Amino acid sequence: MRRYSAWTYSLMRMIVGLLFACHGAQKLLGVLGGTAELHDPEGLAAGIVELFGGTLVAAGLFTPVAAFVASGEMAVAYFKAHAPRGFWPILNRGELAAVYCFVFLFISCYGDGEWSVRALWNRLAKRP
Repeated sequence: MRRYSAWTYSLMRMIVGLLFACHGAQKLLGVLGGTAELHDPEGLAAGIVELFGGTLVAAGLFTPVAAFVASGEMAVAYFKAHAPRGFWPILNRGELAAVYCFVFLFISCYGDGEWSVRALWNRLAKRP
């Protein structure tokens, strides 16, 4: 399976980024079963990070920075919204925030991957 690791990493990065962007679309646009939170400064900031950060991560463009910001946002979300309800994420319903936080931290460290806008850009720049 090791020979597929670069592809599966890129696929995971794209799927996680798109799913995260959907959360942002809910907050900013009120779509996908969500309610627009434009009146709430925290909801607006979260929506911007989620929609644009998730899109950048999915595309593989400025991935380390976008993923690091997304990881931080999920850490803040966990400690502000979930941790006050109890210690264990499974009981305080914060497991998704915790998983996103650590997946984005990993993506931030690992980078864009082979299937990314940046990799395509680099390949095109090397052409004569």
